[in-house]
Amino acid sequence: MAPSATYPIVSSTHSGADLEAISDAVDEINVLKFKTAQQVTEILNDNNNSSSVPSSPTSESSSTTTHEEEEEEEEDLGDFDTPSHFDSTKDHSRFRQYTTAESRVLNFYTEQHTKQTVSHNLAARAHFNSPDRKRPEMTIWQAIECLNSLIDQSDPDTELSQIQHLLQSAEAIRRDGKPRWMQLVGLIHDLGKLMLFFELASGQWDVVGDSFPVGCKFSEKCILHESFSANPDSGHAVYSTEHGTYAPGCGIENLMMSWGHDEYLYQVVKDQSTIPREGLAMIRFHSFYPWHREEAYGWAMKEGDEELRRAVRAFNPYDLYSKSDEPVDVEAVKPYYMELIDEFFPNKVIKW
Repeated sequence: MAPSATYPIVSSTHSGADLEAISDAVDEINVLKFKTAQQVTEILNDNNNSSSVPSSPTSESSSTTTHEEEEEEEEDLGDFDTPSHFDSTKDHSRFRQYTTAESRVLNFYTEQHTKQTVSHNLAARAHFNSPDRKRPEMTIWQAIECLNSLIDQSDPDTELSQIQHLLQSAEAIRRDGKPRWMQLVGLIHDLGKLMLFFELASGQWDVVGDSFPVGCKFSEKCILHESFSANPDSGHAVYSTEHGTYAPGCGIENLMMSWGHDEYLYQVVKDQSTIPREGLAMIRFHSFYPWHREEAYGWAMKEGDEELRRAVRAFNPYDLYSKSDEPVDVEAVKPYYMELIDEFFPNKVIKW
């Protein structure tokens, strides 16, 4: 018998179509920023290659790994950070251009950057963890179906449903031979959007969009940084300083990230799954572009955090570029993913 689940009442006034529209517009900006950065890098590399002097070959002794070093290697997590191949033939410019999204993204980030304060984030976490909150209970697959029913086919880059987008991400990771835990991350990475319908968010601004830490100075590497000027924390005696409430080297996982679907899903699965640390970082930080793309907040990093950033960067193409018009046969792949879910979620029914 399939596990039972208590479905939440989702008679919310929030529009799934509106949420997905702004989410797509935000992704669109990140796609175009990434493409521009790649073009600059290619130009610089071409210039360097044309003027570089061939280096002497590395000696055999310097490139040989000792037996002791091999024994110190951590648990094999699979080749999760090898280059993605699924998008190598895609024309990334096919996705909508910046000018079509600029206005609504500007308005979105103005609201987000004004309202994402320390006070709001503490209150959001207190509500999430409140013993008085009746947490919805459902399996991962039921959550996928629930999200699919709430967010309609509003995405102009694809005519496919939400469940298709999740499966496309997972299947792209699977085709590239990435480890099973990373395939699972692709399957569930957007499930945090359910928070809007579980009354765990105030609006679109604390569900989607680029994420950033609160309680310290907002980095100039954050998108539309100037819109933080209306945030009360920008004038706070402590929160406006470089390190704020944190100590240098505190660890990227110890920052209080802006409340949104990434942070919410991380809080849900971190104690209810066996997803490795790298996979949890992909879930929690995949919208933390100031850090994983722009390399801001380096002062907070400690030993081991560079590996987390490498993991998030490996996941990023599957988040941005996996949408296509090639549908996945849901019933054909469902048994595979049901088994995958069971492998990493010992308790079939999850408290959301």
